[in-house]
Amino acid sequence: MEPTTNNMNPNLHVILMAGGIGTRFWPYSRNSKPKQFLDVLNCGKTLIQLTYDRFQTFCLKENIWVVTHEEYLSLVNNQIPEINGENILTEPMRKNTAPCIAYATRKIFLKNPDATMIVSPSDHMILKEESFLDTISLAVAHAENQSKLITIGIVPLRPETGYGYIQFLDSETPLKKVKTFTEKPVVELAKTFLESGDFVWNSGIFVWTAKAILEALEKHLPEMAEAFRDITPKLNTNEESLALSSLYSQTKNISIDYGVMEKADNVYMILGNFPWSDLGSWNALFEASPQDENNNVVFGNVLLDDTKNSFIKGNEEKLLVVKGLDGYLVGIFDNVVIVCEKDKEDIFRQYVNVLKSRPNGTDYL
Repeated sequence: MEPTTNNMNPNLHVILMAGGIGTRFWPYSRNSKPKQFLDVLNCGKTLIQLTYDRFQTFCLKENIWVVTHEEYLSLVNNQIPEINGENILTEPMRKNTAPCIAYATRKIFLKNPDATMIVSPSDHMILKEESFLDTISLAVAHAENQSKLITIGIVPLRPETGYGYIQFLDSETPLKKVKTFTEKPVVELAKTFLESGDFVWNSGIFVWTAKAILEALEKHLPEMAEAFRDITPKLNTNEESLALSSLYSQTKNISIDYGVMEKADNVYMILGNFPWSDLGSWNALFEASPQDENNNVVFGNVLLDDTKNSFIKGNEEKLLVVKGLDGYLVGIFDNVVIVCEKDKEDIFRQYVNVLKSRPNGTDYL
C-alpha cells in the first residue's frame, strides 16, 4: 500500500540532482536536453519523472527538491509541473555534487533544522521499487538524530570500471562501517574487488541529517562550507541569485565523494537489494533494455539483417537498414548519425571533446 500524506515523516526531505550533461550518452544526451530529461527506457516517462514518482510515494511533495543547472529550469517545470517552484534550485554553473548538496542543504536547514535528507541522482534506473523504498526507510531510521553519513551500496555484477566502489567492514547488522571509497578503478582492480566480496558499487544515493552533512562539510571542505554559510542570510531573498553566482565562480569543482565521503570517519553503507543501473553509458542502457532473439535492442523504424548484440535506434521519419554488425551502436539523433562499437564507453567523451574544438562543433552537442 502506498503511504498516505498523514503518515509521512514531515522532517524527511529528498534532493534530486539533475544538473549533469551525460557526455558518455552522447549523441542522445545533449547539452540542451541531457539524459535525465529523456525517455531512455522507452516507457512513456523520462528518468527524472520516474525518480520523482518513486519518491513522492515516500516523502511529502513540498519536501522534494530538484537541483539543476539554470538552463534546465523550464525542462524541470514542464516535466514535473506539480513541484513547488521554490523547490527547484538552479545552479549558475556546474561544479559537481559537493556545491549542489551544500546549496540544497542550506536551503533545507533554513526551513527545518531537524531535517533528514535523501540525496539521489535523477537519472538512474531502479527496479523492484518496494525493495528500494524498504532500503531507504532502513537508512532513514539509522540516520535520524545521528551523526552518520549513509550510502546505499549495490552488489557488483561485473568488474565495472565506470562505477565507484565501497569497501565495507562486515557485521551482522544491516548498517556496515565503510572502510574505503575507490572511484572508477581500472579493470584489473575492479576484478580484484569483485573477487574479494567486501566491495560494493556506490549507487550515489546518500542519507543523512542536515546537521550531519553540514558538520562534515565544515570539517572536510571548510572553504566551501564557509562560503555557503556566509550567503545564508541572502537565501530566500532577491539577493540569492547574485550571491550564488559569485560563490559558484570561486568555489571548488568537486564531488561529494572526493570532498567528504572519502575523508570522513562516520560513513556507513546499507546494502540495496534491488536491480540498479546508473544508465551512464550506451552499454549500460543496452543491458537494461529488452532484447530480441539476436540480443539486439531496437527502437524506431528499423530493418535488420545478420545483426546481433547491437543497439539500434532509428526514428519514424526514416527507414534505418542495418546489416552484418555485432556489438554496435547505430542511431539517428537529430543532426547526428552514429555507427560505432557500443561498449567503448570513453570514446563518446572523446568525440565530444573533438567537437568542442571544431568550428560549429557545438551545434552537434
